[in-house]
Amino acid sequence: MNASTSLSDELMSQLQGAPLQQLAQQLGTDTAQTQQAVGAALPLLLGAMGNNSAQPQGAQALFGALQDHGSGNGLESILGSLLGGGNPGAQSDGGAILGHIFGAGQQRAETGLGEATGLGGGNAANLLKMLAPIVMAFLAQRVQSGGMTADSLGSTLGQERDAAREQGGLGGGLLGSLLDQNGDGQVGLEDLIKIGGSLLGGRR
Repeated sequence: MNASTSLSDELMSQLQGAPLQQLAQQLGTDTAQTQQAVGAALPLLLGAMGNNSAQPQGAQALFGALQDHGSGNGLESILGSLLGGGNPGAQSDGGAILGHIFGAGQQRAETGLGEATGLGGGNAANLLKMLAPIVMAFLAQRVQSGGMTADSLGSTLGQERDAAREQGGLGGGLLGSLLDQNGDGQVGLEDLIKIGGSLLGGRR
């Protein structure tokens, strides 16, 4: 699976322009910082879902949730309601989705993203809550348009997880630290802050 076809890249391209600007407005950050944070958050979310899908019943449970999810709102309507402020319930939905994706690691994911991107934990938590239903709607579209099964969904997300970890960068580093720390709470924030600082500086 090459980098140009990753789900993270594909979804990121759909968020360019107005959606990213609206995310930045909601967070009170500039578009460049928001783009960097979204670029780290998408592989983190999709990779964690890939990890869950590798567990017994994980892919089947996600597939069922996506089929339910997909019957209502497409990506455009989710973006419109979430970013236009017309659906305050969407962020609470996002919080519930994050609980399923990260489980006990949710706080670590939020803290790590906030520290590494300079957003801070509160803004990082809000960003993940906004992105979670967007990611679900995006995957629901893929499942329906691509005729995916639970097995092929699990396989695709597993490839996404592996690709994110191989590519490294901020999202891959966050994902790796989350998956490597099985609940002991030690995320290795120093390394992530260094990665974030080097990315913000534009050179590694």
